[in-house]
Amino acid sequence: MSRIMDVTLFIEVFVTLFVIMDPPGTVPVFLALTSRMNPRQRNRAARQAILVAFGVIVVFALFGQQLLQYMGISLPALQASGGLLLLFVALELLTGKAEEPAPAKGGAVNVALVPLGTPLLAGPGAIVATMVFVQGRIAADDSAVRHWVAIALGVIAVHLSVYLAMRFANTIQRVLKDSGVTLITRIAGLLLAAIAVQMIATAITEFVRAA
Repeated sequence: MSRIMDVTLFIEVFVTLFVIMDPPGTVPVFLALTSRMNPRQRNRAARQAILVAFGVIVVFALFGQQLLQYMGISLPALQASGGLLLLFVALELLTGKAEEPAPAKGGAVNVALVPLGTPLLAGPGAIVATMVFVQGRIAADDSAVRHWVAIALGVIAVHLSVYLAMRFANTIQRVLKDSGVTLITRIAGLLLAAIAVQMIATAITEFVRAA
């Protein structure tokens, strides 16, 4: 197994991204954002969110450093923008605006793209962590296939964990009923607002240090 994949690196990538993306923590937010969807729409939104998040992380892992440098965007700026977007979504959840009206057929696609796919799942933290793992291999001039396999499988495993967490949200929906989901929506809005404020605060701190 160690000849095919660096197990230690795989565990490091998986644990790091698992903590950042927090599959169990995405369930209340996912339920809140898809509370007006039927089970089929919710499953489709989960699949699309995972594909979007995976695509964003892969693109930034391979070309992120060059892209940010070309556009003159710093990592703190990326983090602050993600925080502001999440704060806007959190306010909608807290005020109940996210529940009215029921989304149209294409609503699930929009929710899957933003904010589920990014910046909630493929946020600055996950993007930067993956970029660091990839850049570490490049900086070390490491062409060992098993190391790249470990990074790739680590990223895939975390996304699979997030998908499973959202996939079983339908079961949670049936248990909690509408009133329970409404309560979770408000709690999710509060937690999401806290995450957003923390992201913005961290970005401001980084701006001050760089000044």
